[in-house]
Amino acid sequence: MILTIHLERVLRDAVGAEFTHLVTRPTGAAVRGGIRSELARAECGTLLLDFSRVGLIDFSCADEIVAKLLLDAELSGGRYLVLYGLSDDHAEAIDHILVRQGLAVAAIAEDGAPRLLGEIPPDARAAFDALQGLGPLDPPRLADALGWTVDRADAALRALAARRLARPDVAAYHSILPAP
Repeated sequence: MILTIHLERVLRDAVGAEFTHLVTRPTGAAVRGGIRSELARAECGTLLLDFSRVGLIDFSCADEIVAKLLLDAELSGGRYLVLYGLSDDHAEAIDHILVRQGLAVAAIAEDGAPRLLGEIPPDARAAFDALQGLGPLDPPRLADALGWTVDRADAALRALAARRLARPDVAAYHSILPAP
């Protein structure tokens, strides 16, 4: 199950403001607190943060909201985080913070294109793209699709799963992004 949280609403509830900009560390911490409260009440496998009505996000809010959620025990306990409706400016700020911390997240841009933000090895990026285009993959099928060895494909898929960017099961690895 997917829990969608509209960040402009959480911002309004957390700080009582009518603006839609995620700026300042205290604002980011308040929004993260609101997200964690909703997450604590929900049974979900994926948390989708909707940025589509957010004006801008600065580095401090990107750190307080996205990076700290990725490090949060609530999320690492089997849940996945996906960002939705990102503008190029949102993506730039979030990517900057995640790269500095060695973290990564899957996202869907405003135009619906899937992307990864943060620190991701090139082979894992290629495996992510293949998952988006081909659907669930096991290492032999990924190796065949990309002209790799099975060991290289296996390592790339495991890297995605370790960063919570793909969902493994007994037969294959699956995209964590919701179906279009």
